[in-house]
Amino acid sequence: MNDAAPGDHDRSPEPPSRRTVLRTTAAAAGAAGLGLGAPGGTAAAAEPGATEAAAPPRQGPTMAGVPFERRSTVRVAVVGLGNRGGSMIDLFLAVPGVRVVAVCDPVKSKTEQAVAKVVAAGHPSPAVYAHGEDDYENLCRRGDIDLVYVATPWDLHFAMARAALLNGKHIGVECPLAMRLDELWELVDLSERTRRHCMQLENCCYGRHEMRVLRMAHAGRFGELLHGAGAYHHDLRGLMFSPTYYEGPWRRLWHTRLRGDLYPNHGFAPVATYMDVNRGDRAVSISSFGTPALGLAEYRRAHVPPDDPSWKETYVESDRTISMVRTARGRVIRLEHDVSTPHPYSRINSLGGTKGVFEDYPARIYIEPDHTDDQWGDFSAYAAEFDHWLWKEHADPPGGHGGMDYLMVFRLMQCMRLGLVPDFDVYDAATWSAPVPLSHASVKANGAPQRIPDFTRGAWTRPRPGLDSARPE
Repeated sequence: MNDAAPGDHDRSPEPPSRRTVLRTTAAAAGAAGLGLGAPGGTAAAAEPGATEAAAPPRQGPTMAGVPFERRSTVRVAVVGLGNRGGSMIDLFLAVPGVRVVAVCDPVKSKTEQAVAKVVAAGHPSPAVYAHGEDDYENLCRRGDIDLVYVATPWDLHFAMARAALLNGKHIGVECPLAMRLDELWELVDLSERTRRHCMQLENCCYGRHEMRVLRMAHAGRFGELLHGAGAYHHDLRGLMFSPTYYEGPWRRLWHTRLRGDLYPNHGFAPVATYMDVNRGDRAVSISSFGTPALGLAEYRRAHVPPDDPSWKETYVESDRTISMVRTARGRVIRLEHDVSTPHPYSRINSLGGTKGVFEDYPARIYIEPDHTDDQWGDFSAYAAEFDHWLWKEHADPPGGHGGMDYLMVFRLMQCMRLGLVPDFDVYDAATWSAPVPLSHASVKANGAPQRIPDFTRGAWTRPRPGLDSARPE
């Protein structure tokens, strides 16, 4: 049964059958010599991203600029009901024209809490999938789902996105999209073949400061763009050793596997949008350097009982990783990652050009001709002219992270209901996540540059709209 109003859908072709996609994807992967691991494999299963194979042949038309099918109601399924997924249900329910039709988590109590939220919002009780780790596959087979939203541990993202695409569903994934280059390529190929969007739901791109800087950059206020920086500096030591915050030690265990930037998206994605990466420029290489891995072991010695299972773990993840990304137009993006040492929260979020610079945490700006005295200017003075229309219409949005989560959900649901092109696509998702395996390879190679694949297969040279969208009529 379809909830869309008669005549709302466009005439885009039906997605090919799951059997067809599986057969042709496997054949193309073999021909390209990608060495794909088993579906859902993690970075621990194979050395990730040490070299870059040639781009596999395109398996369908590009997904760049492809609109959603218009629909009056967006039917959402939520997979993963922990801290992130459980809170995001509230935001989906807060947007008009959205129904949460199914929820999935192997922890039954979490599904019960999610169902109670949906019913309390006046909606029908959603279907529940709580029979083991693989029940998401049954959820994806339903015929009444438009979007699958995934908020699970990182090593499950690839398999869940793959299952959603193979079953003809649009998919929105919390970051990172996947942990290996071959997985990223497979999701790009599947998105093109199934004609379904596979999106990284990067909330930081919808922050008020980020959207203001974006509009100022596109208006030329920074002149010709030269450099930017983004980071994930967040002291997570206490949370990673908490027995209750995460469902098991999955996040801490990644610090026993990789040495590079485990979580680049929050810093990389906003700067990439400023510079129109995949829309007139592209990221071509990354060089990464990492400090010794000392912070988690030191915290464990001071705070964790000697009989805790974590004492069997050996941490290799650099306490701080610093990466330099080079773009095709010669720009430089600095990325940093540090969750293992004491410091205040920061995403750095800076942008510089021939006419000036912005730096965040705290927000400050210096651009000519407005500033000429070597003193930082007041960034809030640019709000009236350059705040994005989303922030002007939703000045006090609900939800966490200062409202950026709600605006991300609102905008995605708006695009799906009105049949618009999404602000992000699978090429953005793959590009923003590629530093995970590539920074690891570079750190192991003493900073040797690693090529970032052109997931667009040449389409990046054509400018096109992105996050700096016009308000729909």
